[in-house]
Amino acid sequence: MAKVYFADMRASHKENLFDKITKLLALCELDQRVNIGDLTAVKIHFGEKGNHAFIRPIFARKVVEEIKKAGAKPFLTDSSTLYPGERKEAVSALTCGIENGFAYACVGAPLIISDGLRGVTEREIPVNGELLQSAFIGTEIVEADSLVCLSHFKCHELTGFGGAIKNLGMGCASRKGKLIQHSTVAPKVAVKNCTGCGICLNACAHDAIIITDGTAFIDPDLCAGCSRCITVCPTKTINIQWNEAADLVMKKMAEYAKASVIGKEERMLYLNFITQVSPACDCYGHADAPIVNDIGICASTDPVAIDQACADLVNAAKGNENSALKSGHEPGGDKFNGVYPDIPWQVQLEHGEKVGLGSRKYELIRV
Repeated sequence: MAKVYFADMRASHKENLFDKITKLLALCELDQRVNIGDLTAVKIHFGEKGNHAFIRPIFARKVVEEIKKAGAKPFLTDSSTLYPGERKEAVSALTCGIENGFAYACVGAPLIISDGLRGVTEREIPVNGELLQSAFIGTEIVEADSLVCLSHFKCHELTGFGGAIKNLGMGCASRKGKLIQHSTVAPKVAVKNCTGCGICLNACAHDAIIITDGTAFIDPDLCAGCSRCITVCPTKTINIQWNEAADLVMKKMAEYAKASVIGKEERMLYLNFITQVSPACDCYGHADAPIVNDIGICASTDPVAIDQACADLVNAAKGNENSALKSGHEPGGDKFNGVYPDIPWQVQLEHGEKVGLGSRKYELIRV
């Protein structure tokens, strides 16, 4: 049975939230999880421009300080997005992260995008899963000696909730890896909006795109699924075909999460912040009202156990009436189905346990 340490949001002049973060890290034996000289990845979501629900940079700074005390060399990292937006490549993603408060002056660590300049710097990692034989993980995640995973626990329209499993599975994948999890087919060109500029043609490394009658066409037999064409298109004409069912996305995500920790199983530590529990992902350029009040921070060395504990804590809370929550407001009600009634959110936990990522059985230890 995995141990999950929990600190609520109460604070006083004797103990503030930063003190609690320090205590949580100590209980998870941070100094045993990172070694002197380790290049330690601090995996975090920098938040989309316009969003404000992501983990506060000053909390990340406290984690960075504790990693430095252990003698390691931390860097904050996130990956490029699959969709066209403010974080579609490293320059824009780093700019967005800095504008959202994650500058070195605030967090005390450099920012590095895990999958390179254009989201294609990756390593293929064997997983031999139920659905996938291998996974494409950002090179800097693979190269890191140890990893501390900081996750904002909130709802998600495709997976019910997003926590440590999603931060690992989606957040550590290269753009190609993200596309594999979301879709089984090549991107599609919206013909009526295509200008035939040829930018996608020049960007494609697999000769999968041709320009015919002034319109781009993607050959699905040649497409390698790197999705670079999506991010370079100036008119946002090339789009993902979101054809994969939610349960299969979650299973693939769990297998990708397993791939991201291979070789570092004893060098990982997880913190989930159950704060500003928004009804949608931090990838949106806005954050709606939280569905429950702030609950606290969980820490563990088991990503499945910490997500299960956070889900249980959210469901045990009273739901906020003036929010996107449609049902399950009572303590014990299913908050995730209360926002997304058709999403079987338990699948990511079930499959994570099945593939050996962690255990759903946990002991909650209040700090």
